[in-house]
Amino acid sequence: MTVNWAAFATAEPDLARTVEKRFGAYTHHLLATLRKDGSPRTSGLEVRFLNGELWLGMMPDSLKALDLRRDPRFALQANPGEGTGMGGGDVRISGRAIEVDDVETKAGYVEEVEPPEPFHLFRTELTEVVRTYVEDDTYLVVQVWKPGEPLRTIRRT
Repeated sequence: MTVNWAAFATAEPDLARTVEKRFGAYTHHLLATLRKDGSPRTSGLEVRFLNGELWLGMMPDSLKALDLRRDPRFALQANPGEGTGMGGGDVRISGRAIEVDDVETKAGYVEEVEPPEPFHLFRTELTEVVRTYVEDDTYLVVQVWKPGEPLRTIRRT
C-alpha cells in the first residue's frame, strides 16, 4: 500500500511537520535508487513539498532518473547537517517515484520552483516514514509509520 504526502500528513500531522522541517533545513539530501544490476546508487537531490505531494526533480537523463524509470523504488534521507546535533532527528522516506509527464502539472511545478529546464519530475508514493532521535539524553527513539498502520514508537536505552 502506498499513499501521497497529503494522506501521510493527514494521518500523522505532527510527524509530517517534523519531517518537512528537517528537509527544509537544508537544500540537498540523499536519494538511494537501484541500478540495473540491483545494487544501490546514492545521489544528491533537492526535494519539494507542494500541493500535498513530495516532488523529486532531476536533470535530464541523470542516472538517478533513469534508475527510477526502470525501478521506481527509492529511499530519501534528510541531510543530517553539520556536527552531531541533527535538530529534529534523522528522517528518511521510502516509497515509489512516479514520473510526471503531464504538461499542466509540470508547468505548475515550474511556476513554484523555477527549475532549470528540461527536467524529470517525479511524484512520490510513500511506503514508510522513519524518524530517529535522542530523547532526554537517555533514549534512542525510533518512530515508524507505514500506510494503513498506526505510528509505532520504539524507545531504546
